[in-house]
Amino acid sequence: MTIFTTIIGAFSVAAGLALSGTFQNFAGGVLILLLKPFELDDSIVAQGQDGRVTSIQMFYTVLITADNKQVIIPNGKLFNEVIVNVTREGRRRLDFEIKIAYANDLDKVKAIINNAINTTENLLDEPAARVGIISMEIDSVRITINVWVVPANFLTAKIDLQEKIFKEFSANGVAFPKAG
Repeated sequence: MTIFTTIIGAFSVAAGLALSGTFQNFAGGVLILLLKPFELDDSIVAQGQDGRVTSIQMFYTVLITADNKQVIIPNGKLFNEVIVNVTREGRRRLDFEIKIAYANDLDKVKAIINNAINTTENLLDEPAARVGIISMEIDSVRITINVWVVPANFLTAKIDLQEKIFKEFSANGVAFPKAG
């Protein structure tokens, strides 16, 4: 009888350990469905993955990345880590920086950037765009650009705006710092 009890106990411990991850995933799925930190079609960043939520199951959540990869994340890990929901607020700030040489006329550079902002599609008017010096370095001035977009247009707007600024800088003789 003692051997039988020991075997049952060992089996119970082994089964409990084997199923602990499953129970965590189930509990995470229930909490995600109840608390709704994200919903279907939201874009999230979680567990080092960035994608659109296509399915929320009891044990896992499925994302589709921008390059069309399917990522399956166990709900236990997902719910217990940081989740960044980039669509919940309806707009997202697009930030990037450009280094220019000190020899440039700052007012001219800012005018070129603001013109590019005003003529680029997919940018929101509110909140207003912000352009200014973020730092002055030994070899250059670093300009920061902050604009707002609808999350679905984030990458397209970034590419379009950067290309427009680059072309206008080239056409107007704006100098970049020397490499080296």
